[in-house]
Amino acid sequence: MFENIKYVIINASDVSSIEFDKVIERSEETLRYNNAGTKTFVKFEGDTPEFLSGKTQYTYSEIKAELNKSEWINTED
Repeated sequence: MFENIKYVIINASDVSSIEFDKVIERSEETLRYNNAGTKTFVKFEGDTPEFLSGKTQYTYSEIKAELNKSEWINTED
């Protein structure tokens, strides 16, 4: 299910460049940010959208490892 999906972490300052018709997320409101609010990520299938060209792409297992780092984990309860 996840094997064809690619993930790209981007800076929050680049959110305005996201072409939501080319990624799985539907709007800025559906993005998940790191704890500092400085990074988010998008996912896509198929060809790399031009606005993500040259950025590091992650597989499902790689993005899971990234999102398990302390900067992404919400420790507030």
